[in-house]
Amino acid sequence: MIAFDLEKVVVGGLGVTGSAITAALTARGHDVVVLDDDPESVANIAERFEVELLDSKSESQIRGVISEATSVVPSPGIPRHHQLHVLADRAGVPVLSELDLASYFDDRPRLAVTGTNGKTTVTELTAQMLRTSDLRAVAVGNTEIPFISAIDDSAKSEIFVVEASSFALDRTLLFRADAAAWLNLAPDHLDWHGSFDAYAAAKSKIWKHQGQNDLAIAPYDDEAIRPWMAEVEAQLMTFGLAAGDVHCTESELIAHGESIVSVSDMPLSRPHDRLNACAAAALALSAGVSTHAIAQVLSGFEGLAHRTEYVASVGGIRFFNDSKATTPHATIAALTGFQNAVLIVGGRNKGLDLSGLQELAPGLTGVVTIGESSSILTEVFGDLVPSFAAHSMEDAVTHALQFAGTSGADVVLSPACASFDWYSNYIERGDHFKSVVQQLHSEGKVS
Repeated sequence: MIAFDLEKVVVGGLGVTGSAITAALTARGHDVVVLDDDPESVANIAERFEVELLDSKSESQIRGVISEATSVVPSPGIPRHHQLHVLADRAGVPVLSELDLASYFDDRPRLAVTGTNGKTTVTELTAQMLRTSDLRAVAVGNTEIPFISAIDDSAKSEIFVVEASSFALDRTLLFRADAAAWLNLAPDHLDWHGSFDAYAAAKSKIWKHQGQNDLAIAPYDDEAIRPWMAEVEAQLMTFGLAAGDVHCTESELIAHGESIVSVSDMPLSRPHDRLNACAAAALALSAGVSTHAIAQVLSGFEGLAHRTEYVASVGGIRFFNDSKATTPHATIAALTGFQNAVLIVGGRNKGLDLSGLQELAPGLTGVVTIGESSSILTEVFGDLVPSFAAHSMEDAVTHALQFAGTSGADVVLSPACASFDWYSNYIERGDHFKSVVQQLHSEGKVS
């Protein structure tokens, strides 16, 4: 096991994860100094932990604490180009991930999930399958519960399902999982990572520290991931639609030649739903979950909020909330399940190429663009699909309803962009969308 020198640790940020890191370190008697971009707003948290709090926008303060530090643990949201990373690297001080700390302090079994899209759904599906088999499992990481927090709640947890974002994986030196699934790979967070290659390299670390007794779970036909599969030391298991150790045809999900569940019994059965089901089943099987438990969960799973979530019907037009789709790849996957739709799309672009959305044009009746990327998206769809640039969510819903008209088209909010121009996060965006539709319901316009 890699030995960390945690004599004096610099923690970057006092948000949810940073606070959890600080709590875990101070509880174990380690000397901690915290840096935050807005120290005044988190002063009360630092006071509660009785740690020194400094301004991470001050290069001199960062240099001062790093000169005495034995390790640095930034919150996942602090990008590589931030001074904290840059100055720590220059000084040769090890930079660790929150996932590393949790792994260092705790050796209970863990499964892990990463990918551009579908991470949360597969993480939750896997956790439900484990719990259905009477295992005390908890979903952690890029969820409401940081991994470092969960390890101290031993009464509830005997196995962890870790949703691992590229941010969290980027600086990992130790973290490994008994079984780790990499779901898919498409450009995302290029503004944070700097390039697609750097983003992919961060994702690949989910397999980096695995050994021959571990399991690496990979998509059968994802060419972008294939080069990284060649470097895996763990045993390899594949999943897919047409082929793979675990695969799901249009009629049934099959694992190692055994039929697990009929697709007709699964409430969610679009192509990306079936891929998510395969990945979760592969992870669950690796932990000894019965095929009966897997089938039971997949037969009752109706999805998570903000992920192609049915909201209501307005004058016969169905509305779906897919606010979690923050990349073109996610939006294309979601719209694949609709034959005729009006797309509400846009927000803050993360340095991604949005032109790929053009492939959706044949199945679209209209496009309503929102947010900072509105003008770009209007150009993307050009003369392919009628479009309208909305200036509010209320405006977007109204014009989407007009586009749908009497054509029977579904209206889908699937932004393909981040939410940070109009909203604080995708949840707030999705909730606002739902509230606008529900307001129509209160006016008696929902059938």
